[in-house]
Amino acid sequence: MRLLPRSAFGQTVFLIGLLLLINQLVSYLSVAFYVIKPTTQQINHLIAKQIKVVFIDVGHPQSVLSEELTSRFQQATGIEVYNEQQALQQGLAQASYYGYFSDLMSRELGGPAEVRVAQGDTYAFWVRPPQAPQYWVKVPLTGLDETDFSPLTFYLLMIGVLSVGGGWLFARQLNRPLKSLQQAALQVGRGEFPPPLPEHKGSTEIIAVTKAFNYMARGIRQLEQDRALLMAGVSHDLRTPLTRIRLASEMMHEQDSWIRDGIINDIEDMNAIIDQFIDYLRHHKEEPGQKESLNTLVQELVQAEHLQQRHISTHLASDLPEITLRRIAIKRLLNNLLENALRYSEGDIEISTGFERNRKRVYLQIRDHGPGIPEHQMKAMFEPFTQGDIARGSGGSGLGLAIIKKIVDMHHGDITLHNHAFGGLVVTVYLPVK
Repeated sequence: MRLLPRSAFGQTVFLIGLLLLINQLVSYLSVAFYVIKPTTQQINHLIAKQIKVVFIDVGHPQSVLSEELTSRFQQATGIEVYNEQQALQQGLAQASYYGYFSDLMSRELGGPAEVRVAQGDTYAFWVRPPQAPQYWVKVPLTGLDETDFSPLTFYLLMIGVLSVGGGWLFARQLNRPLKSLQQAALQVGRGEFPPPLPEHKGSTEIIAVTKAFNYMARGIRQLEQDRALLMAGVSHDLRTPLTRIRLASEMMHEQDSWIRDGIINDIEDMNAIIDQFIDYLRHHKEEPGQKESLNTLVQELVQAEHLQQRHISTHLASDLPEITLRRIAIKRLLNNLLENALRYSEGDIEISTGFERNRKRVYLQIRDHGPGIPEHQMKAMFEPFTQGDIARGSGGSGLGLAIIKKIVDMHHGDITLHNHAFGGLVVTVYLPVK
């Protein structure tokens, strides 16, 4: 079981709370040793002096105090003297014995003394002096019964709450730039480039990291732009001679039609590969998102593929909610998945959708009845230029699943591959509802 929080925010608040607790304990011990202890010793010393005054005329322990003397002393000071029986009737039985005060009083009075403290409506010290053990002296403490300690308790509680609250605000303010940095890093990882982060918030270390991140993001954006420009130039330069070759092949003699058809097929394959390169670089970043149902896109896809000499069965969930998605990008994703299923299998194609309510996400699943993919190659299939013919015996540019993965990442979703128990590959795409 982990006691310490894992986040920097939680650790900061925990550290402040721990330091506050240590501070409170040190403050309590300091007050106890340097304020309360000297005060109690002083009170005990004053009470001992008063008791000495009461018994100043007592020559030996068996002496008897005069009632007139004790009455006048009580009127003057409020200190009362009782024998054992009278003391029990006046509240001695309800008083609690205090060994610490008894030891102090014994040293002050020069003999064994017993001290009890009554804590009722009024506070009082009951002392059995060594000068007259048959008597009990009741010394009222009128100041304590009027003292209200609730403001002190409230003050200490408020100090703790305000300290923890202040630490929480401080940690929150300190970690806010880190949260923004995390979100921006995730966007850059998905191929999106957010505006530069503010470079004046947070501590000097966070500001330095933010500046470095902005510099890195600018470099990645420039690299992305250069790569797209290079790909656009290459595709343009390649399409021009390909067009000329196709025009020249069309003018070939009929007896050379087999050569012409081969050239045309090669040109179409090259154009398709160039289109995949461009799609991989672009992947519809500028397309705005809109509310759409996956069922609608699947139905459009199946209708567009009705000319295929293959049976495509659909199992679409009736409770599928609409989600925010880029329509053209998702249609390209569906087309690529269906093309792969048609290319690498011979049997029927099964397309199904569903809604995982507890995880708040919808899913699209396409299953073919082909040979599948070896388990150890599945993770590498989403990498660019990974050739599908290694796994399933057919040519390709190696960008189909990489483009699909980029589109899924752009929608904050997930994609998985697994081989069906009865043969064929199952591709599942998960997209969040929110």
